[in-house]
Amino acid sequence: MLELKDVCFTIQKDGEPVNLVDRASLEIPRGHFMAIVGPSGCGKTTLLKTIAGLNPESDGSLWWNGRNLSEEGDLEPWEIGYVPQFSIAYDELTVDESVETATKLRVKTRSAEDLDLRIDRVLEESGLTPIADRAVSVLSGGQKRRLGLAMELVSDPKLLLCDEVTSGLDPRSEREIVHLLHEISRKEGRIVLSVTHSLAHLELYDSILVLHEGRVAYHGPPEMLTHYFAVDHTELVYPQLAKQNPEKWRTSWLKHQVTYYAKLNKTRDKLIAEGRLAQPTDAATQKISEDEDEGIVQEAPPKDRAPGMLSQFATLLARRWKIFLRDRGQVILQLAILVCFPLLVILFEERGNEPMQRFIDGNSSNLQAQYENQAAVQSDRMKVGSAVSGIIMFQVVLLSLMGSNNSAREIAGERKILEKEKFGGVRPSAYLLSKVAFLSTLIVIQSVWMALFVEFFWPFRGDFTQHLIFLVLVNGAMTSVCLGISSLMRTAEQASLLSVYLVGFQLPLSGAVLALPANIEILTRPFISAYWAWSGSVKSLAGEHLTAVNSVVETGLSGVNVCFVVLLIHIFLGLITSWVGTSRHQWD
Repeated sequence: MLELKDVCFTIQKDGEPVNLVDRASLEIPRGHFMAIVGPSGCGKTTLLKTIAGLNPESDGSLWWNGRNLSEEGDLEPWEIGYVPQFSIAYDELTVDESVETATKLRVKTRSAEDLDLRIDRVLEESGLTPIADRAVSVLSGGQKRRLGLAMELVSDPKLLLCDEVTSGLDPRSEREIVHLLHEISRKEGRIVLSVTHSLAHLELYDSILVLHEGRVAYHGPPEMLTHYFAVDHTELVYPQLAKQNPEKWRTSWLKHQVTYYAKLNKTRDKLIAEGRLAQPTDAATQKISEDEDEGIVQEAPPKDRAPGMLSQFATLLARRWKIFLRDRGQVILQLAILVCFPLLVILFEERGNEPMQRFIDGNSSNLQAQYENQAAVQSDRMKVGSAVSGIIMFQVVLLSLMGSNNSAREIAGERKILEKEKFGGVRPSAYLLSKVAFLSTLIVIQSVWMALFVEFFWPFRGDFTQHLIFLVLVNGAMTSVCLGISSLMRTAEQASLLSVYLVGFQLPLSGAVLALPANIEILTRPFISAYWAWSGSVKSLAGEHLTAVNSVVETGLSGVNVCFVVLLIHIFLGLITSWVGTSRHQWD
């Protein structure tokens, strides 16, 4: 049984407390299908989120099978399913793959055969078997709602919460979804609560909960709804609500609650007697039922149904690669970047390959010849030095841009799905590690390809290995920092915009083109990844080419070891930020 005892959810508005859920008290038995209805803004979704534990109750208590959730913790991920208003499936996957991934993330199966049986059962139960091989992107609205339900049913939740799963559907699809939810509630004593704006098909529900400004105005059988509100049609219930103060409706309901609950219990007993309502069959649940009848409060034995972190990591990583490889636009973009960016760099290789004149030892009396030779050598040195410095910086900035493109939308673009999967038991550590593993592969491929491609046309005049390391590090630093930005932003557009700005400031604030004032440079330099990669690569040059670059740069260069450590710090800080953003609650 699910029971709410004077539950409140309070927010602060203009400095004053406002109850979005106000002293809600309900009793919902096993095997029950309840609709939550009411005018817009009455608190339907807020109540559902409070039951789910997404909104911590400000007062009162919630009870589940004799367990005080307010004191003993929320329901376990396997005990509860939550179907939100938004889609929780990726368009690039098929129906079968979506259900399979959800199962692997939420349930620890004993074998591959057990996994297949569970998937087949869920597909059959949700009516998706005929379209199991169809891509999510081509599903209709009703089919996507069925898929959302299927992805929640994989863990056999005893409490299923549905938020507006029928909104936006045509009448036929809406009725099919309501029928499906009705059937689901009849299996294994499952409680199904469905928030809906629609007052159609109310006869399929066991009870109707009517909210008015966060207060319970009615909770009883659907056939008694019009009688209670003294109207002829259900469409007139909402106008009738507006005629009376919400607190008066709540007071009126408390007076009639016992009578209507007696009617609900009588109907439930009849369904059980007729065999139309199944009861829980597992021993733990049966034991709870017996204890409740005897007035004993006892918890169910703990169940470890969630897969381990490494299992979730492997599932998430495999899914990420599958989505990437099926996203033709993303694959083409990555290939175009891999080809075009190195080509942009080698446009300047000719100037970087020019030979530099050397000083000629001549008669000291021929001052004119020595002066001309010195001027020519200095001119060549500056030209080559400028070209070498520019080629290195160009590689660094383009790899920074690649890093931004890699991760700016990586988390923010799937924020809603992430929050839903965290609610279902996915560990933030497994999720973040899957992102790091995926992005690390891109970083290595992009950086090594850039270095080798450019090396073929413009051999690096120094320690190529050190240069390659710095290219990998600057790509990794920008990828990591932008991943952190992505984890903190609410939308992919915000994350992309901020990441683009960050890359845009790399070149002008690096000091490679024009030295900044000393008082500004000391403040900005620690945060500019491009400077440290450029400076480290330049310091890796040898002989006259290092001298040539030193002759044209106006800013000081840092040592190789210092550059290496600073870039590692950038990567570390980006990952820490990503962890914070991934772990914190951002459902809304």
